[in-house]
Amino acid sequence: MTKFSILDLAPVTDRCTPRQALLNAGDLAQHAEKFGYHRYWMAEHHNMKGIASAATAVALGYVASQTEHIRIGSGGVMLPNHAPYMVAEQFGTLDALYPGRVDLGLGRAPGTDGRTMRALRRKPEDSEFFPADVEELLGYLWNAQDEDAIKAIPGFQQQIPIWLLGSSLFGAQLAAKLGLPYAFASHFAPDMLHQALKLYRQQFQPSAYLQKPYAMALMNVFAADDERHARRMMTSMQQQFVALGRGNPGLLPAPVDDIRALFSPHELARANHALSYTAVGTRQQIQHQMNMFIEDTAIDELMLTCHAYHHEDRITSLRMAAEALNGAS
Repeated sequence: MTKFSILDLAPVTDRCTPRQALLNAGDLAQHAEKFGYHRYWMAEHHNMKGIASAATAVALGYVASQTEHIRIGSGGVMLPNHAPYMVAEQFGTLDALYPGRVDLGLGRAPGTDGRTMRALRRKPEDSEFFPADVEELLGYLWNAQDEDAIKAIPGFQQQIPIWLLGSSLFGAQLAAKLGLPYAFASHFAPDMLHQALKLYRQQFQPSAYLQKPYAMALMNVFAADDERHARRMMTSMQQQFVALGRGNPGLLPAPVDDIRALFSPHELARANHALSYTAVGTRQQIQHQMNMFIEDTAIDELMLTCHAYHHEDRITSLRMAAEALNGAS
């Protein structure tokens, strides 16, 4: 059976402070563990009022402390923002505290705008060094040697699973070349999903990290007993994507009854295209949509994210998704 996991962005709303968003993350992870999810990942974003997971390693430490066995990890750490050595220390520390439970997913994008990038003391061209940075990071973890002059402590020789994340063909090719697992961000960038998965599988080279390709893809989910309620939940994410397209990201908005009344057809069509891979509706409806996605992509693992306004709606959506994926009637 295909494994299923969760990506959480710790959404912040007008009724939910960053503190509460992070407390909600711990609560959601506890529910995910009970529902049978395999992993719980958080993502690095900066200067975004609606997302509380900027200090990803710190947030993951809290989530891990609230759970017992679910894997926790980054989806991802934006490596151009960090020295590989410090990432090795941070995730080596997490792995030392929660052995056998930590994943390290790496992205090449900055996860923010140009001004914030400068505040991070980074430059746009830093992403060009991503392949070398990944190999340097592996050198502090899996490939570390006793004679190395510089050792990550914790981190030294710890075999923390490293994933490459992507929304284009670049990450697929690099993951294949290095023999690493690969996750595609199809929940907001659907266009190159099939090309990237095909390229990854065709070019994969077995490694000490992984003997055969292992691919994961992401999907949004909004589920409720009533389809209308599920579609209303989705309007929060649609609004956020339009705001992002306008260059004005903010708090996750409250859902609305008629999303078409807020935006031009062009803006709404662009947001809906970005969210093409979304399972929305009743349990039976999302079961069909998720199963079709799994069959169409032949992925080894499905990762779900639910960026709903109300915390209770997120729990309900992810519970119903787990039931659907487990084949419950």
